[in-house]
Amino acid sequence: MMEQRSLEFGTKANPALKERRNWRFIINKFGALFGLVGLCVILSILTPSFLKADNLMNIARQSSINALLSLGMLLPILTAGIDLSVGSILAFAIISAGIVTVTWGMSPILAIIVCLGIGALAGWLNGILLTKLRLPHPFISTLGTMNIFRGLALIVTGASPIFGFSYAMNFVGQENVGIIPVSFLLVIVACIGFHMFLTRTSTGKYIYAIGGNKEAARLSGIPVDRILILVYTISGVMAALGGLVLIGRTNSASPIAGLSYELDAIAAVIIGGASFFGGVGTVWGTLIGAMIIAVLRNGLNLLGTSSDLQTIIIGLVIIAAVYVDVLRRKGDKK
Repeated sequence: MMEQRSLEFGTKANPALKERRNWRFIINKFGALFGLVGLCVILSILTPSFLKADNLMNIARQSSINALLSLGMLLPILTAGIDLSVGSILAFAIISAGIVTVTWGMSPILAIIVCLGIGALAGWLNGILLTKLRLPHPFISTLGTMNIFRGLALIVTGASPIFGFSYAMNFVGQENVGIIPVSFLLVIVACIGFHMFLTRTSTGKYIYAIGGNKEAARLSGIPVDRILILVYTISGVMAALGGLVLIGRTNSASPIAGLSYELDAIAAVIIGGASFFGGVGTVWGTLIGAMIIAVLRNGLNLLGTSSDLQTIIIGLVIIAAVYVDVLRRKGDKK
């Protein structure tokens, strides 16, 4: 209480400090949105075709898979963790769905259930490895399962893709409602659900608390291990859901699908304002981060930029986002 009063007194006594804190709050809360708007303005000037409705809907469609994976990735990062296995989970989940519905000729509904179930099981395994083996960081466990799930996908299929999915399997990734892709509507619904989960439920508040200070959360009675297992299970489910969208876009399931998708997902979460140190991040910031990556890739394609140079630019954006996070933490300590 005394510290709070001192802070309030210091802010009132120093208008410059108050203004600086206000600007810091605005940048922290809306910085990603300002970045997205600024990027759109620049690209609309550089290439007139950027603002055409078809191109904007293409961006929405392209961002859908990464947005779904990023929502799942947000939860581990909020707990000061990470999930490097989401790309491999996606591949193994859609391969499993392909075997069920294409190879075995069973119901597409069953294939969807199997796909999401495999994602949940794989994420649950990540959580179990982290909590029960007491590994020092999820980087280790998810790095291991990243290779395991990718290897399983390659072994099960003989490194060959599966083609010929039914319309029911392709619906989410192919169809539109009006001009809006169904996949992007799915993203919006998922964002609303995740926002409600993180802001309106005790479990969501526990996730932030664990990221803020895991040991303090444990001492206050929060079931840390159970929450972490849930977090990684949800991350696995979202990877599988992104895989269902990918099936619709390509009408295939490949054992090499999802390569490096985890990097774009991590980048979207960090660009959207989340902190690698845990406890900071929002659903809508994550969506904006995914949109920034999609807009940047789309704009670079329209400008005829080579894929190699695009990779370098995305890497620089990620480094800049992490550096901003570091500066933000330093500012918060002052």
